[in-house]
Amino acid sequence: MSNSIGMMAPAILAACLAAPAMAQVTPEEVWQGWQKMGASYGQAIIADQVVRDGDTLVVSGMNLSMDQDGAQIEGSIDEVRFRDRGDGTVEITMTDSYAIDMALASDDGTSQSVTITMTQPGMTLIAGGSATQTSYDFDAPSVEMAMTVTEDAEPQADVQATLTGLSGKYLVDTQESSTVLDSTLAVEGLTFEVAAGDDTNGATVGGTLEALKMASSGTFLGVEAMDDVAQALRDGFSANTDFSFGKGNYSIDVLEAGAASKIVTSNETGHFRLAMNEGGLQYGAGGTGVAMTITGGDIPFPEVKLTYAEASFDFLMPLLASDTPTDFSFLTRIVDLTVSDEIWAMFDPTVALPRAPATLVLDTKGKVRLTSDLVDEEEMAALGEAAPGEIHALDLTDLTVKFAGAELNGTGAMTFDNSDTTSFDGIPAPTGKIDLVIRGGNALLDKLVTMGVIPQDQAMGTRMMIAMFAKPGEGTDVLNSSLEFRDKAFFANGQRLK
Repeated sequence: MSNSIGMMAPAILAACLAAPAMAQVTPEEVWQGWQKMGASYGQAIIADQVVRDGDTLVVSGMNLSMDQDGAQIEGSIDEVRFRDRGDGTVEITMTDSYAIDMALASDDGTSQSVTITMTQPGMTLIAGGSATQTSYDFDAPSVEMAMTVTEDAEPQADVQATLTGLSGKYLVDTQESSTVLDSTLAVEGLTFEVAAGDDTNGATVGGTLEALKMASSGTFLGVEAMDDVAQALRDGFSANTDFSFGKGNYSIDVLEAGAASKIVTSNETGHFRLAMNEGGLQYGAGGTGVAMTITGGDIPFPEVKLTYAEASFDFLMPLLASDTPTDFSFLTRIVDLTVSDEIWAMFDPTVALPRAPATLVLDTKGKVRLTSDLVDEEEMAALGEAAPGEIHALDLTDLTVKFAGAELNGTGAMTFDNSDTTSFDGIPAPTGKIDLVIRGGNALLDKLVTMGVIPQDQAMGTRMMIAMFAKPGEGTDVLNSSLEFRDKAFFANGQRLK
């Protein structure tokens, strides 16, 4: 399936969710606000008929169209009613069901289409506030989505999703050259199913999620402003999303050349966050209490199980060139990972290694100065093999590795002299220290030799190398290592090695 479908997801959400997020204090101004907001996204919103019926503005045959980047989107709602509640607020209701059609052209000449039907019985939206700062409250007992994807008129995938117990708020602040949005959404439950392929090769994915929550905010400058992303960021464009959910259960059934396999997964919690502004790009995701079981397919066991207490990653990176260094960070965590005995038995049939849960944590932060805008394609292409910036500082906040009874811990901090790239073979000369502690390392090495994983001569060479960089610490099988860069030289435990 072409990536172009995935790229159009934001447009669908804009059409379905963001369009009603612009209102004033009268029904007519609400309708005009919808059209203005749609135009800011590159959408044309018109209607076959707009008439007043007492305290209600009735919009019949509402149509939304958008043609951008090779994609054509058409959506229609039979009727939307804007009722003046007489207290400065407007109640918005609409036809229970409406459709969105998308036509996509790909680079390889194939044509794709996506048809989406939304059903939302009983959904209400209450708009209030002022003409420039409009607040919204909405709720819906349920929202159902049915989506069909075709390629060259051949069915590719079907998606069914149902959300229950929706409630949320919007705040829209219309300024002279931008629109500021702030919203929250809570969903009690989600069920979904995705089916793709045919009776010989295909997949079905289904699952449930509980307690979904999303908060988003941003300053939007309009479609034309985004033609130059770097300048838009400097002019104040920003977008922030924070999404979390509770317990979930999912299953994936795969049929490949007639052979079936299945993956069953569950989790306790999960989260996703994305922020983009002049300060940089932040992206992170993770989950807790995850368990996975794999059966069938080509695996040589009846089933394979995997669990972990936590897995997450998060990074922050600058996007724009600057005169001074700015922050970056990178974090990855895999805590208490376990796999089934069948996997262990493949390389440790005699149970020589302790099978305690494994952990990997790498937490770093620092300072970099970009000399080019990472979001400017022309600037990046002009760099060729050159780096787009300079590293000025790196802090190792936490390094933790636990595996088979051994553990490595480390912390440290370094700064870099970018005027000297000769002392360390092209790397800016560092100054700083990293402290490491290894527990159980020799015992693990002995077990690997006994198992035949590492030959005796290689193990001896490894111990000699360790002796150069480490010294015995307090306790049994503990090694300490202090690696220091100073005066354009490298020292291990005080001994100069370079």
